[in-house]
Amino acid sequence: MKLLILADIDELSWRGGRGRADALLALGDIADAVILQAAEAWQCPAVFAVRGNHDSDAPFPEPVVDLHLRTAEFAGLRFGGLNGCWQYKPRGAFLYYQEEAEAFLEAFPAVDVFLSHNSPRRVHDREDEIHTGFTALNTYIERAAPRLLLHGHQHRECETQVGRTKVLGVYGWKVIEV
Repeated sequence: MKLLILADIDELSWRGGRGRADALLALGDIADAVILQAAEAWQCPAVFAVRGNHDSDAPFPEPVVDLHLRTAEFAGLRFGGLNGCWQYKPRGAFLYYQEEAEAFLEAFPAVDVFLSHNSPRRVHDREDEIHTGFTALNTYIERAAPRLLLHGHQHRECETQVGRTKVLGVYGWKVIEV
């Protein structure tokens, strides 16, 4: 299966060309219009997304499926997700304390592909007190072992194996096969 993955795109229109992908996965900090334009340009029959710390709290437009603390099945894979990042400032949408994220994921079911705006703690962190990962994602990986955990937020392209889980950091857009 070919996946088009988007994260942390500042432009207000899609500039990532055209192609064909089975699903689009949006990892936050992207205008809804860009998600829809990318899905059309890449002929994606399925679009799954989570919100980032710079996104509005408005519902996603159709046909985007909001995966925050939800699961969805597509083409034999189970997808799930978590919005936002850790509470590094007093106000804003989708900012959570580490303990809140732990409570969110404590009983979250196992999935094949997990979408997150934030990274697991100490996996792709930037030491700037803003781009710090969630310890809840480390706990989730240890317990549920998703095949793939995708995240944005850190503004880096990174790939790290954590146990049986491949953790992939995306900045901009990327196409992968699973």
